[in-house]
Amino acid sequence: MTRAREKGMQILFMVAASISILAVAVICVFIFGNGVPAIKEIGFADFILGRVWSPNQNIYGIFPMIVGSIYVTAGAILIGVPIGLLTAIFLAGFCPAKLYKLLKPEIELLAGIPSIVYGFFGLMVIVPIMQDVFGGSGKGMLTASILLGIMILPTIITVCETNIRSVPESYYEGALALGDTHERSVMRVVVPAARSGILAGVILGIGRAIGETMAVIMIAGNQPVMPESITDGVRTMTANIVLEMGYATDLHRDALIATGVVLFVFILIINMCFSQVKKKGDC
Repeated sequence: MTRAREKGMQILFMVAASISILAVAVICVFIFGNGVPAIKEIGFADFILGRVWSPNQNIYGIFPMIVGSIYVTAGAILIGVPIGLLTAIFLAGFCPAKLYKLLKPEIELLAGIPSIVYGFFGLMVIVPIMQDVFGGSGKGMLTASILLGIMILPTIITVCETNIRSVPESYYEGALALGDTHERSVMRVVVPAARSGILAGVILGIGRAIGETMAVIMIAGNQPVMPESITDGVRTMTANIVLEMGYATDLHRDALIATGVVLFVFILIINMCFSQVKKKGDC
């Protein structure tokens, strides 16, 4: 009876894994099957490096959207990663138990807030501040970076804290036995030992930032042009797809799907780069 149950569970797990793999494969086939022919028809250089996006004239250049996505994501990383990592270190190694009971539920609540609510927060709070400080509409690359930096905090904090706490207690105790203080033991022994998990948290944060759509649409300005300053309006690749997919047809629709192909490749490259960094760090 026990062997039959184990066999049944093995089959169940295999089916679940197969469904997951099949779902990813179907998505890839659909995206690449529709996007790659569009890139060939438009021209790879014209599509990737073109600076004009004008569907009415059959001109599809997504370079401004690529640059906008990179800039906004990079800004979110510069804001969110240091704050998230330091918060995770504080929660795992320095936070008093009573304060932890208050902070942890708040961080988990941040992860459950819908993107549209973040967008409203950015529109009603961050945008007016940007207007007062820099002038103009207040909607732009810097505003989107700040909001995305806030949005990726729960992911980075949760993953990093979990991995810091998973470091064996003997590492910390050994550092104390060698004469290190509590602070040095945590910062120089425990945190470096959790670097693989910390990198995983950063990767998840980047994925959340580069894939975010609704909140960015509300505060980024949505201008498909090359930004000249951090306060200029930008349009990300995800925003471009969402804004125009509802009425796009023929080559226009396929060009938007091709934009999804480029986004897919970007995320794949990011994951590969961090995997290489992780391997070098483990060595």
